[in-house]
Amino acid sequence: MGRPVGDPAFEDLTARARIRDAAIRLFAERGIDGTTVRDIAAQAGVSPGLLRHHFGSKDALREACDGYVLDRLVKIKEELFLEDKVANPAFLPSVHPAIVLLYKYVTRALLDGSPSAAAMFDDMVVLTEQWISKHAPDVTEDYRAFAAVLVGMQSGILAMHDHVSRALGVDVFTTDGHLRMASALADFYSHPLLDSEFVAKARRAMEPLRAPNPPTAAGTDPGAEGA
Repeated sequence: MGRPVGDPAFEDLTARARIRDAAIRLFAERGIDGTTVRDIAAQAGVSPGLLRHHFGSKDALREACDGYVLDRLVKIKEELFLEDKVANPAFLPSVHPAIVLLYKYVTRALLDGSPSAAAMFDDMVVLTEQWISKHAPDVTEDYRAFAAVLVGMQSGILAMHDHVSRALGVDVFTTDGHLRMASALADFYSHPLLDSEFVAKARRAMEPLRAPNPPTAAGTDPGAEGA
């Protein structure tokens, strides 16, 4: 049985969650530099002192938000793919507003150029690598490269959201815009752009480039000219 409202420990827990959720919304809209502790406390309906009691500092709160956002995105993905909730017509509408907010948060975090942004990207690569190796092990032989490129591509779409939105004629951080973008991504993932024969040829063409002294386009030693 859950703790009753009014229990100090329960109120403490809900205050922490309210602070975290308020910070996620504000960081997503304004970025960390554009958001103050007082802004977060006001939106959460608590005092700045209570925020510091729970998290210590804005940087520590941001780290907690980073971890929560990544965990939540992974959980939603697992529910959609592994628990087959994609077949439940009520599930996606119930989580879609959160998905849009979380991606907006991730975009802001990755663009702020801080060590925490780099750490978040690295964490996303690790989580994606683990996902691929566990649930789609045959898709590649190089899980790390696949994960890094996939995260980079998806993050790039979000980082370029102004341009993508302009091209689509709708903001990708709105419901309609995000759904159109997600549908296009589904098309990419479900329809290979290259046939297997071309890929095999391309891989064979790349192999000489791995050699210590790869040939030039003319097939000559690049150091021979002018000797």
